[in-house]
Amino acid sequence: MNPHNRRGIVTMMAAMLFFVTNDALVKLVSSQLPTPQLIFIRGAFATLLLVLMVVFTGSWSQWRSVRTRTVPIRALLDSAATFTYLSALFHLPLGNATAINLAAPLFLTLLAVVFLRERVGALRWALIVLGFTGVLLVVQPDTHGLNAYALLCVVGTLFHAGRDLMTRMVPAHVPSLLITLSTSTMVTLLSGLWTLTAPWQPVALEPLMQLGGAAFCLAIAYHLLTLSMRAGDMSVIGPFRYSGLLVALVLGYLLWGEVPNLLAWGGIALLVMAGLGLLHSQRTSRRAALDAATD
Repeated sequence: MNPHNRRGIVTMMAAMLFFVTNDALVKLVSSQLPTPQLIFIRGAFATLLLVLMVVFTGSWSQWRSVRTRTVPIRALLDSAATFTYLSALFHLPLGNATAINLAAPLFLTLLAVVFLRERVGALRWALIVLGFTGVLLVVQPDTHGLNAYALLCVVGTLFHAGRDLMTRMVPAHVPSLLITLSTSTMVTLLSGLWTLTAPWQPVALEPLMQLGGAAFCLAIAYHLLTLSMRAGDMSVIGPFRYSGLLVALVLGYLLWGEVPNLLAWGGIALLVMAGLGLLHSQRTSRRAALDAATD
């Protein structure tokens, strides 16, 4: 295997481990602190850590590059994704929330069709339908209507897809760390404003340490994800994003005794199949385009 792809696979799997560990830590704290206060404290920790990383790597010298319009728009979309996804996560099993969030590539494909005028063939449309069928099985609407928090998780996933679409539009010369720092700063500022709507609660040492650990995991995860996406062929590396689902299912069982029901397992399987199928179809399309260009 190409050493760049091997390195990308390792960093992708590590990023997913840190992302899900972050989710698990904030879910643990969610029973002790209001959502806006929790997000603000974690954001403050993460922002401080990212500032240190930016200074250490020398990326600070390029701070003017973030003044492009796409960076704050991306930060706003990521902030909206953070607020909606975490609000849903605190009321859903970790594995179910992670599975729904893995539908982001499906939403991204739809957004690319609408806003970037990308052409999608019959196979990719079929995979999108398959994936959204999986989402419905995880969300599980019943006679009383949709689970409100599962629906909120779907909205958060849509915001994540919008953020990823906007990431494509950020100029390549903008350092990834500065992009991440701008997002973390935006989340912290907006959640700080949100905390003004309710009185603050005292924070014990244990949840404070857990939020510090979550912030560390989040900052490291974003950095590892960036490294993996720049390391090699995303059609090879991308499928290993789904390793995060396995981590979420294991942690959900160990920490809360959560086990998805039969319908949710079926939905998770369809989501993974659809995601892997989209990655494979994109790889095939790129290969066909390269072959046509060399003929």
